[in-house]
Amino acid sequence: MNIAVVGLSHKTAPVEVREKLSIQEVKLQGVTAQLCGYAHIEEVAILSTCNRLEIYIVATETERGIQELIQFLSEYGQQPLQELRPHLFILLYQDAIMHLMRVAAGLDSLVLGEGQILSQVKNTHKLGQQHKGIGRLLNKLFKQGITAGKRVRTETNIGTGAVSISSAAVELAQMKVHNLEPYRIAIIGAGKMSCLLVKHLLAKGATNIAIVNRSTRRAEELASKFADANLQLHLLPQMMEVITESDLVFTSTASTEPLLDRAKLETHLDQNRSLLLFDISVPRNVAADVNELDNVQAFNVDDLKAVVAQNQESRRQMAREAEILLDEEVQAFEVWARSLETVNTISSLRSKVENIREQELEKALSRLGSEFAEKHKEVIEALTRGIVNKILHDPMVQLRAQQDIEARQQAMQTLEVLFNLNC
Repeated sequence: MNIAVVGLSHKTAPVEVREKLSIQEVKLQGVTAQLCGYAHIEEVAILSTCNRLEIYIVATETERGIQELIQFLSEYGQQPLQELRPHLFILLYQDAIMHLMRVAAGLDSLVLGEGQILSQVKNTHKLGQQHKGIGRLLNKLFKQGITAGKRVRTETNIGTGAVSISSAAVELAQMKVHNLEPYRIAIIGAGKMSCLLVKHLLAKGATNIAIVNRSTRRAEELASKFADANLQLHLLPQMMEVITESDLVFTSTASTEPLLDRAKLETHLDQNRSLLLFDISVPRNVAADVNELDNVQAFNVDDLKAVVAQNQESRRQMAREAEILLDEEVQAFEVWARSLETVNTISSLRSKVENIREQELEKALSRLGSEFAEKHKEVIEALTRGIVNKILHDPMVQLRAQQDIEARQQAMQTLEVLFNLNC
């Protein structure tokens, strides 16, 4: 089972590297088709979030498949191989399987136990199937990973009170200004992360919140969830006008280019007014050069680590409990995967026995005469099929269930010799 994962995350690469490798959902179909077109890659699943890009593959030859994948990442991100390699992690078979389980359970997240990643894993599975990148192995692996993520959330308390990227950003803002109530706040974007921002800002006492979005519909949908909050809605062309009237700005859009940079802020912003920017998007919505302005402070997702660290320790024991559940899910996947090795032997055995059954049935029916054979053929057919199935049942079950590799291979070889299956 040549399963591997190659990727980078908040643990291995800074945001300026992650954003170059980010694969937007609209590009997934083309990228999946391109990767599946490589000589040594059979299956592909792409998990791309603000904190990670992970590409899971099934390869005909593991080493060459990984080489093809790394070369693709270098070309896609326009990063020389020697600069990209230090940021990549490569995990093979069992390590790759366990990694997906941990990711789905929120154990590899910046925010330990965060729940959003499970829905992102589900979406990766769904889109991988739609784009015909996921085959039998990755389909089973992702189903097992999703089951693992659900079990951890229902059988442990690791998700209880777990902060998200959005809530961590709000906490960071509160650390900077102490009391959010008097401040004018703007949120650029109206997606899921922005919805969470509104929720946590309101919980922390914010009362003056403006939403800026490309479309009116999405902004109105967000506002309808907080009917009592009196959110102010604006379209993107009004963005700079809203920002100049705000004290704190959160950005969370799918834009692949910065929406704000030094030149734009310098043109519109009064030098006597200070502005705090919290960018939780990858690729970043705020260019790094805005920090060159004396009256502007900008923070990105990597700046949230200090906030998150304060909330981590209480969940570490819960994470250890979760690892036990994940071991069970990994074992379940491996039992299934090992059973695939027996498919050819079982198929050959059944085919041989079925051929014998059909030949002997034909002889018997011809001896019984056409009138009797025609009348009782279905009964005799069912009888012979039942005998064959009952004889083969135990050997097949035992062969699939055999976990010892050497014992399983010896059993398959014995069957092949005894029944002359290679002829």
